[in-house]
Amino acid sequence: MNSTEAYNRFISEAAAGGATADVMWSASMDLQVKLAAEGYALPYKSPEAAAVPAWANWKDTAYGTTFEPAAIVYNKRLVTEAEVPTSHADFTKLLTSKQDKFKNKVTTYDIEKSGVGFSLMTYDLKYNPQFWDFARAMGGVAARVQSSTGTMLERISSGENLIGYNILGPYALVRAKKDPSIGVAFTKDYNLVLSRVIFINKAGKNTNAAKLWVDYILSKRGQTIIANEAQLFAIRGDVTGTTTSAELTKQLGAALKPMPVSTELLEYLDQKKRLDFLKQWKEATKK
Repeated sequence: MNSTEAYNRFISEAAAGGATADVMWSASMDLQVKLAAEGYALPYKSPEAAAVPAWANWKDTAYGTTFEPAAIVYNKRLVTEAEVPTSHADFTKLLTSKQDKFKNKVTTYDIEKSGVGFSLMTYDLKYNPQFWDFARAMGGVAARVQSSTGTMLERISSGENLIGYNILGPYALVRAKKDPSIGVAFTKDYNLVLSRVIFINKAGKNTNAAKLWVDYILSKRGQTIIANEAQLFAIRGDVTGTTTSAELTKQLGAALKPMPVSTELLEYLDQKKRLDFLKQWKEATKK
């Protein structure tokens, strides 16, 4: 299930009063915090909580479990090293100055269908003072939108698209290891970081087992598996390896901007704000 389907299933099962998940774990940070804030989550101070950054712990109830950078992904055969953007302003400039080359060749998430894509784009609006120039540049090249990361990576690999924006870095890096066509870059002005959020269902049947699972996911052992086997980047600072927050911080330092596990995420779930943002985005990205 994608994150929106998981949310809808949990809500409908909870409303019906039947059995549903003991633990909810999803990359759609805003929907997870929404459920926790609406009272579906069991407050639980895990003995591992102290090892998680403060921004990734909402009231000892919802925890961030990964440290996943958003990435620019490009086709190494067709995009030169000099063309790869190192900042958001570079990306806008690339699309406006090389419109012919990139027409119909840029991809990003469909923010109407992808909860993750929508969250990332609303955080771009916070951090990028020229966000709407960027949106117009995307419209200028008739950017193609997808609801799945896999589809975007396929199309970049084949050359159908040349470059992708705000793609989940861990998936792209895993693909790049076995696909010589895929290049992955991060931005030095700011680089968003997403964290999969976990909480225990207050009405779950197996809350003790759920507590043990959350402890395990946040433990050094669980985080080492998340980093080195699932390659989703450990959130704990004491886990070593290439796919860890410690390693990424060495590379990008203060440019890393984690999206906090907090009710700040709910701002654009307000129906009016969401619709206004989508309307403005559609107008700006008109072909």
